[in-house]
Amino acid sequence: MLPKPVIGILTWRQGQRFGEPDYLRKLVLAGQKLGAEIYLFSHQDVNMKEKKIKGFLPKAGGGWSSRWFPWPQVVIDRYRRRVPEYIRLRNSDLLFFANSPFSKKWRVTQLLAKDRRVMHWIPETHLYEKKRVATMLSKYPLVYVKPGNGSGGKSILRISAKGKEFSLSGRDKQYQTHTAKLDSVSAVENWVGRWVVEQQIADGNFLVQQGIDLGLIPNHVADVRVLIQKDQAGEWRVTGSGVRIGEAGSSTSNLHGGGRAVSFEGLIEQRFGKRQAQLITKECHSLAHEVAKTLEDYFGRMMEFGLDIGVAVDGSVWLIEVNPKPGREVFRQMGDMVTYANAIERPVQFALHLARKRQTGDVGQREQRVRV
Repeated sequence: MLPKPVIGILTWRQGQRFGEPDYLRKLVLAGQKLGAEIYLFSHQDVNMKEKKIKGFLPKAGGGWSSRWFPWPQVVIDRYRRRVPEYIRLRNSDLLFFANSPFSKKWRVTQLLAKDRRVMHWIPETHLYEKKRVATMLSKYPLVYVKPGNGSGGKSILRISAKGKEFSLSGRDKQYQTHTAKLDSVSAVENWVGRWVVEQQIADGNFLVQQGIDLGLIPNHVADVRVLIQKDQAGEWRVTGSGVRIGEAGSSTSNLHGGGRAVSFEGLIEQRFGKRQAQLITKECHSLAHEVAKTLEDYFGRMMEFGLDIGVAVDGSVWLIEVNPKPGREVFRQMGDMVTYANAIERPVQFALHLARKRQTGDVGQREQRVRV
């Protein structure tokens, strides 16, 4: 009989404060239910000399308990901060990870835009530089400026042109709303120039992207979140999808910024009718599978992706963004608790699949092809 698989979850920790504690608590409990010895740890918890790790488990009444755990056979990486200690650990050969290091949004966009399998779904995107916004506004009535290393909808700016008037709206790092109405492209360039300086995240860059008309609901931005994950057999499967609808007048659909979640199938069918809705759903799923396989070809073994997909008012489908460490709150907010539970369990199911393959010698030590 094979011993119980040991799964570690690498995350940020300061004292007993963890990044995304609610999700991590659920992830550990799901792993225990599936028969794993599973725990949270951070870079400072690794004892390389004795080959053991100080791990943390959720306590029934809240809070966390800690003790020494055996070395994990597989590690799920949920670390979201690029601190030097994490990067050194991630780039070492000490641990076997379920998910490879990923790259910044700009490099990912470049790779996808050049790959014939997926390029037809990618909006035109460039690195921000002076005059770039003006050039894009001469081609498209809607343009987005967004940080290349951001998440949660922060610091994204929406610029729409009607005749000679330009409307700008965005949320800053604190999710405060900013708006402006300007009457010249040069005024827009100056406004955006200040925005990218004030809203820069660490040493990150900004991207300028062709805007897609996502106004399926008047005066609201609505996009589709598709979660695709590896299952217990190591195969890519779409776990679920939902539509995120931004607040009235908001530049983004993010739930952090006050958006709400509704059924994808329900909204698309209501907007386009049953037959076209089925075709749109099929295309969104095809996009998710092709993007997952393509990115895995470039970066090595991956575990899950949250894809933000835009369905335009004409029914065309576009890839807006890819997140390799996605949230899954869209399903809980929709009230779809079965999909929400599946979305939490799947990373552990895949980690257990890898652990069993390692126990029988069927998987190599490293498949990663990039460094953090």
